[in-house]
Amino acid sequence: MRKTFALALAVALVAVPSFAQSRTKTHVTTLASDKFEGRLTGSPGEKLAADYLISELKRIGAKPLPGMTDFRMPFTFTAGSKDGGSKLTVQHGTTVTNFDGPGNILATSFSDNGSTSGTIVFAGYGIVVPDSQGFGYDSYQGLDVKDKIVVVLRYFPEDADQKTRAILARYADLRYKAQAARQRGARGLIVVTGPRSPNAGEVVPMSFDTAIAGSGIVAASIAGRAAAPIFAAAKKELEAVQKELDSGNPHVAGFAIPEASVTITTNVIREQQTGHNVVAYLPATGRVVGVGKPWIGVGAHYDHLGKGGAGNSLADKADLNKIHHGADDNASGTATVLAIGEAFSKLQRRRNLLLAFWSGEELGLLGSNAFVTRPPVPLDEFAAYLNFDMVGRVNDNKLTVQATGTSAMWPKLLEQANVAAGFDLTLQEDPYQPTDVGSFNTASVPCLTFFTGAHQEYHKPSDTADKINYEDLDRVVEFATAIVKRLSDSVEAPQFTKVEQKTDTGGRAGLRLFTGTIPDYASDVKGLLLGGVIGGGPAEQAGLAKGDVIIEIAGQSITNIYDYTYALELLKIGQPARVVYMRGKERRETMLTPAARK
Repeated sequence: MRKTFALALAVALVAVPSFAQSRTKTHVTTLASDKFEGRLTGSPGEKLAADYLISELKRIGAKPLPGMTDFRMPFTFTAGSKDGGSKLTVQHGTTVTNFDGPGNILATSFSDNGSTSGTIVFAGYGIVVPDSQGFGYDSYQGLDVKDKIVVVLRYFPEDADQKTRAILARYADLRYKAQAARQRGARGLIVVTGPRSPNAGEVVPMSFDTAIAGSGIVAASIAGRAAAPIFAAAKKELEAVQKELDSGNPHVAGFAIPEASVTITTNVIREQQTGHNVVAYLPATGRVVGVGKPWIGVGAHYDHLGKGGAGNSLADKADLNKIHHGADDNASGTATVLAIGEAFSKLQRRRNLLLAFWSGEELGLLGSNAFVTRPPVPLDEFAAYLNFDMVGRVNDNKLTVQATGTSAMWPKLLEQANVAAGFDLTLQEDPYQPTDVGSFNTASVPCLTFFTGAHQEYHKPSDTADKINYEDLDRVVEFATAIVKRLSDSVEAPQFTKVEQKTDTGGRAGLRLFTGTIPDYASDVKGLLLGGVIGGGPAEQAGLAKGDVIIEIAGQSITNIYDYTYALELLKIGQPARVVYMRGKERRETMLTPAARK
């Protein structure tokens, strides 16, 4: 067996360098060029990148998947929101004032569509700091907002000391303010940018938001001139009111304005677009007989940030709206998969080799999730999946391989293959990574993901092709090809191991508890759809499973992933919390006990 592997390894390593040195650089420089405009999912640049990938796949003799006639696999996603014509009517006595147009009123990107009316309650900054933070601040203290329209200020108290501002800023997100109003029975939320705040008197621009579902409340921002008749009805000057609140004193209260009523009508148009995975395969060169699980997958996301308008750019102000080239993230991984495919087009293959290029990774693993949710090839036929995300910046000979805990065979196989490759390997068992490997882990496929480390060009326009270490990128290709060759030749498939969470890879800043849930970010259901649960984690122990929809936790209603994230602030480590969820059409309850982050 050892001789067989050594021979296979030698064949793989001989096959790769002859083309890798001439093509990996070509792949990266092409995909990261200005012509492809940052490869934003659903954009013309994504289409150009897909065309390039397909031409390369055809060149090496790859075919569409069985039963498919095209290399493209489309999926739909929410690409953002725009206001379709929201309106505000303010009535004070016999005086009725109407406001419309984007200069006067804009729906928030997370607003439900509809029209609602009621009398008004001003709730200051609309901030509620959970008791778990040990800091008493509740803008709703002493206020009855049930069936009312709540008016709140944008941002957080301007004159508070730095420590107070840091605490309040965490709970000043407009989604959090909307949730707080909804939980207290409000019919609608109006946001005003106060005269003492940045962007004074302006409406809040609609932010990029990939959530398909609304927040469960009608919510809009209005201009200062539209707020004027509301505060005139209370016989108050907004600037004086804000100044009193701006000290950060938690005892400064809001007030009802029963003399006036408003009607808010919001119309949010959620823009649906289509992204495209590009998938192909190299069929086994002989009959697949006596081989457990006849498929191996290698994949990388080929999308990037376009010009950074989706809100995940880390560019300085001077570089905003410039093309984010994404050479390392992830033209490097894409080039690696193409190179592995070219190597195997010249080798004997005992298993079918899936070559997958995902889109929508930067928006929340949308493409790989779409593939796993409706797999064109049964996932239980996959022996393994290898992922490549940011592998072009090898530094000091270091290469990180993550998800090694998904099969007991990975450490030994990696060590053997690395004899020839010679990397300074770092092995990490955790498969719960913010890349496409997570989709396959939740589907119980043994997997690995390769990564050469973060750098200062991450998610900036400066992630360009000239900064890639091509010599070592070719070595990553050789290393990976040897691993895939060994997997292809073996009769036995790796056995999947469910990994318990050992490090927390996400969540809001300062969150110290762990629930073990894996949200489905692309869901359009009302609630939090679970894309999976972490093995051995609190959610699994509570009986929750993939496909369940959480609709309430700790007494807080959940309409989307944002509500759930904020509701986690109410939970305490080691204290059971009631969870209400839907399993199909059946409403169920369980108790979930959050654990401490390890």
